[in-house]
Amino acid sequence: MSSIPQPKPLRDQAIVITGASSGIGMATALAAAQQGARVALFARTTTALDEVAQQIRAAGGIVLVRSGDVADRAALEALAEDTFAAFGRIDTWVNNAGVSIYGAMDRISEADLRRLFDTNLFGVINGSLAALPHLKASGGTLINLGSQLADMAVPVQGYYVASKFAVKGFTDALRQELEHDQAPVGVTLIKPAAIGTPFPDHAKNITGRRATLPAPIYSPHDVARTILHAAQTRVRDAYVGGAAPASVAMGRLSPRLADLFSAKVMADTMTGEAAPPPPDNLHHGQSDARLFGKHEEKRIRRSSYTAMRTRPMTTFAVGAMALGALLIGLRKRQTVVA
Repeated sequence: MSSIPQPKPLRDQAIVITGASSGIGMATALAAAQQGARVALFARTTTALDEVAQQIRAAGGIVLVRSGDVADRAALEALAEDTFAAFGRIDTWVNNAGVSIYGAMDRISEADLRRLFDTNLFGVINGSLAALPHLKASGGTLINLGSQLADMAVPVQGYYVASKFAVKGFTDALRQELEHDQAPVGVTLIKPAAIGTPFPDHAKNITGRRATLPAPIYSPHDVARTILHAAQTRVRDAYVGGAAPASVAMGRLSPRLADLFSAKVMADTMTGEAAPPPPDNLHHGQSDARLFGKHEEKRIRRSSYTAMRTRPMTTFAVGAMALGALLIGLRKRQTVVA
């Protein structure tokens, strides 16, 4: 990693974000622009992107909007060229677009399965390859959105799990190839726990029940904070939400127990009450630019784990103050006893 220069501050960066029309992508775009970055937004739905762009411009930010499908390599290459033409550089590229299907794997059609992988895996591959020439030139950062489900499996979203395992494998192998070539590009994999975005509202659902997320559910702002931390500090990979590393560790310590827990508990917590299937974004984008899911917003909590991981100096200062207070208290106690 010594050949890779340190990233610039956000105020000096041009950042590309796919899947920027809602949820994590939207939160990241708004936060990046607020901190002075020039931002290029990409998703399938122009109306939703325009809503996000309007918020950025209203706050004085600089934004470029392009619509298209991440499964289309040419569309992402055009996005890279347009961003370079507009901003003169690309410093960070965030592959965030993703879709899911709720349902038993043996009931999901081949067409839907291929569409999921076209977005979740090939979208990441296409974005990465489109970004690399520009990131090599700028000494920039490639950030791929994985999931804690890249390190553990759950039922009901089996093909989503498989796609995230594949994203992790691709990202790790790409990092190694860039290291071998001594290319000045940082590569980060972000692995969030359950995040209270419109993700379950937008997922294709063949269960006959409302799609939901297992608690604890964290804020998309926590993921945005982690992404932008990785854009400014070299990070190999990062979980978002303390439940993510805890769940993965449990699975590694006792795989069989984790299997039984998922089979008996997680399968039921992935769905709620009986409900007809809602419109989904598997084959077509959704037009609503929303940060939060319709049913999850009241269940969202902020992650102290993520706050500590993305603000190490603040964490150090708080820890030092606590230790100092403890030492002063012990000294006073010793003086009283003496």
